[in-house]
Amino acid sequence: MSAQNVGSRDGHQAFRLHVVTWNVGTAEPPADVRSLLQLDSQPATDLFVIGLQEVNATPVRYISDLLSEDSWSHLLMDTLAPMGYIKVTSVRMQGLLLILFVKQVHLPFIRDIQSTYTRTGLFGYWGNKGGVSVRFSFYGHMLCFLNCHLAAHMNYALQRMDEFEYILDRQDFDMYNTPQVLDHKVVFWFGDLNFRIADHGMHFLRSSINNGRFNLLWNRDQLTMMKKKEPILQEFEEGPLCFKPTYKFDRFSETYDTSGKKRKPAWTDRILWRIKPKATETEDENRSTSSSADDDEYPIKVTQDMYTCDVSYGVSDHKPVIATFNLEMRKNVETPLVTLTVEGHWSADEDATFWYTILENFESSTWDWIGLYKIGFKSASDYSTFAWVKDDEVAANSEVVTVQMSKNELPPLAGDYVLGYYSTNMQTLVAFSPTFQVSLRKLTSVLAFGCTSLFIWLVWIQILESRQAVMEGLLPENINGYEK
Repeated sequence: MSAQNVGSRDGHQAFRLHVVTWNVGTAEPPADVRSLLQLDSQPATDLFVIGLQEVNATPVRYISDLLSEDSWSHLLMDTLAPMGYIKVTSVRMQGLLLILFVKQVHLPFIRDIQSTYTRTGLFGYWGNKGGVSVRFSFYGHMLCFLNCHLAAHMNYALQRMDEFEYILDRQDFDMYNTPQVLDHKVVFWFGDLNFRIADHGMHFLRSSINNGRFNLLWNRDQLTMMKKKEPILQEFEEGPLCFKPTYKFDRFSETYDTSGKKRKPAWTDRILWRIKPKATETEDENRSTSSSADDDEYPIKVTQDMYTCDVSYGVSDHKPVIATFNLEMRKNVETPLVTLTVEGHWSADEDATFWYTILENFESSTWDWIGLYKIGFKSASDYSTFAWVKDDEVAANSEVVTVQMSKNELPPLAGDYVLGYYSTNMQTLVAFSPTFQVSLRKLTSVLAFGCTSLFIWLVWIQILESRQAVMEGLLPENINGYEK
């Protein structure tokens, strides 16, 4: 059951957010990220936000990733799509990558999506350090997610603060009510922030960690110390550091650095959050804060359920950090911008007809289009076919517009599908039809083309079904050394 259905209070609903930050050290992704995403947890997650640092960004690889999705995005989409999660957007700056996934039911209520980035490393030219962010409205609440990779090494704590403030100052959004990061109702700040544990020697550090006495190290954690004197940091909340320092490990092990450098362990990888306007802090066992509001009618409450790292992953010298939150709020927006209507089920033997209606004013365009998506699709571009909306003028509010798709454009694979209205200006899917079925072309219609056509048709269907089985994990891609 999705978190949206849990804990209703005076019209409030709780949405479950799963945030991951991981410095992947230019490594290729592991074979399986299900435990990283905790896909078996209940209630189910509503939003996934994954921030990566040091994704392989050699010039050849970076250009290749711009032409098609990088290997990390591919793995995340392949893992989450079968569970009903859609990739909404992503932003990449060299090795920094930030990706947003959401349950399909919520996608029409994610609006005003914008992303930006700020370089800080090497005088801002190469972008090996800095921050990338995505902001959007979620049921009318303004959220911003900021993934940073700040300056390394023990002696650069002040430089890290300077970089953070520089990123906040330079990141602008084309939104009148939230032009900068801190204008958003909730900000999540995470990444390889690179703050270290000062003063303690290696023996004391490792002894404290091995005995699980992390509290002995908290007062010398640079980020914790900086919070005592930096007003901007005092506005951010963070759960207790009750997990092992996440840097630096020998790869494919749970052993801290045994190289000649012998880097001291540190909590370099962090997840914090801030609510605006700042309310009186209330603390309970789950650490929750709530907005006090210039908009009392639509407050929001953030409760952190978990803050930990997953030491089982070893492809990098950092361990990934995970935080889960409940976002409790009243929906400020509940009506979709468009409705899509389909009658009955579709057959590949016949032209298909459907209808759409604009319900609310938005910046629609004659470049908008409506895609046909097989259930389990990964992103807005993962359509089977599409049709342009009304091609001569923008549809008026409440006007019922009829659209046809030729039977020759319908997918050859039967299954459950939805129609999705894609807004070019909003860069997202803003509406879905109810799920309906598309059936295969009838054999009798194929026989009219003769035996040769029938044979080709049967072979083609077998190939498509084999590919579908591979995509759905029912068959391996390689059988006895042969690629399927």
